[in-house]
Amino acid sequence: MKEQKNSKLKIIPLGGLEQIGMNITAFEYEDSIVVVDCGLSFPEDDMLGIDLVIPDVTYLKNNIEKVKGFFITHGHEDHIGAIPYVLKEVNVPVYATKLTMGIIEHKLREHNMLTKVKRKVVKYGQHINLGCFRVEFIRTNHSIADAAALAIYSPAGTVVHTGDFKVDYTPVFGDPIDLQRFGEIGKKGVLALMCDSTNAERPGYTSSEKTVGKTFDNIFADHTDSRIIVATFASNVDRVQQVINSAYKFGRKVVVEGRSMVNIITIASELGYLNIPDKTLIDIEQLKNYPDEQTVLITTGSQGESMAALSRMASNIHKKVTIQPGDTVILSSNPIPGNEKAVSKVINELSAKGANVIFQDTHVSGHACQEDIKLIYSLVKPKYAIPVHGEYRHLKAQARIAQELGYDKEHIFILSSGDVLELDEEGAAVTGEVPVGDIMVDGLGVGDVGNIVLRDRQHLAEDGIIIVVLTLDSRSGQVLAGPDIVTRGFVYVRGSESLMDEARKVLEDTVERCMDKNITDWGKIKTEIKDSLGDFVWKRTKRRPMIMPIIMEV
Repeated sequence: MKEQKNSKLKIIPLGGLEQIGMNITAFEYEDSIVVVDCGLSFPEDDMLGIDLVIPDVTYLKNNIEKVKGFFITHGHEDHIGAIPYVLKEVNVPVYATKLTMGIIEHKLREHNMLTKVKRKVVKYGQHINLGCFRVEFIRTNHSIADAAALAIYSPAGTVVHTGDFKVDYTPVFGDPIDLQRFGEIGKKGVLALMCDSTNAERPGYTSSEKTVGKTFDNIFADHTDSRIIVATFASNVDRVQQVINSAYKFGRKVVVEGRSMVNIITIASELGYLNIPDKTLIDIEQLKNYPDEQTVLITTGSQGESMAALSRMASNIHKKVTIQPGDTVILSSNPIPGNEKAVSKVINELSAKGANVIFQDTHVSGHACQEDIKLIYSLVKPKYAIPVHGEYRHLKAQARIAQELGYDKEHIFILSSGDVLELDEEGAAVTGEVPVGDIMVDGLGVGDVGNIVLRDRQHLAEDGIIIVVLTLDSRSGQVLAGPDIVTRGFVYVRGSESLMDEARKVLEDTVERCMDKNITDWGKIKTEIKDSLGDFVWKRTKRRPMIMPIIMEV
């Protein structure tokens, strides 16, 4: 046992630092690796046509014999979304609390993987032994029920990972965060704390989820004569519960709309995380049987996503629901960074249709603000502070909080995805890096679209394409037909006949020049065509479309 003590614990974030999304971290001690979370992120604006982005798990694949299991802190996409993709390559057991597992199982079922993946539902306070590690689930609060922090015990010391959390003394469902347990673990000595940084820039405390319920009651009381539509995150089961509570109080029927919303509400009610009074929920088909002032719609699309139910209603393409003047629409969420434009577009569209849009005070965050973060630090008393979950500025803000609490720079580590942090009681240092990156999912293709393809898509999107078709005689090499020009997304051909004629002339001259020089190598001919046409088009239009020569032989 003595020699074991010499090894250090490695903490290796494989994604999720520098951004909100794609959270996945490996903990390694000698021949054991456990992984915390396995999330996806949504594509950036420049990722044309990409549906989702998942982490590169090459490091786990290369060390598959060490990987013991995945521990999931809660059921949000940025923590569970990549599970079906990653487990196709790294198939190890998954451990999570009840609601989180319900949502994961729904995903695995969609990918036909339910029977292939080992799963274990864990209760708070339970310890799981895997290899050199023991992992304990600790109750926390978040904007989805059943969130957990993890205490990861290794021979080199204990790491506490908060997951996404807030301190809520009056949660809508379940019990408050188990601060006592954080304190007990802190008393025994904690090597490092990996704490949620999302709201580290915000002073004060995060309000309780219950405060939103009061706001909803007030809005319902003020708008007794109109239909109410509430848009929120599908995963925020507690928020949905409070809308249902207000609807029930004011004698309204509730319709749930949007695929992800229906899925999660079904899972949550089956598992007992939602309490829906009898005869409150009605099918969307029954809406027409009730007067507007007796109905509430709970829908997806609070982030302005173009295909979500609310956006479809706003732009008049929803099959069942049309926004009418006088409708009250409540946006019960804050725009995620990057979604502001989409959200404001939806608000404008709704307002233009005469709806009354409310977005103030109808949301509280699921993440800890500065005072809550300080509370966790003072309970856990870690030797090292490792801010996680947030963009760089959020991690930096938490580092400042740690400094205020007396931590010096040597004991605070702002890591990047791919860094290998080795630590034990004696010291900590970043000792290397492992491959990390974005794997793009486009339709059913995973990873088959890379930066080169994206660059081409960008090029096509910006300047269009010109296709040049030539037919050559296989014996003599003489031109039999063409060169013909086909363009897409370059210029409107009917308005640009003279430009096209000149381009054709340039091509004919080029091909003739090749023939005169007896150039028979197709590659060379194609290059000549690209260069001469490219120069001509640039001079005339200042555009650089993609040019594709196609040569056929007869």
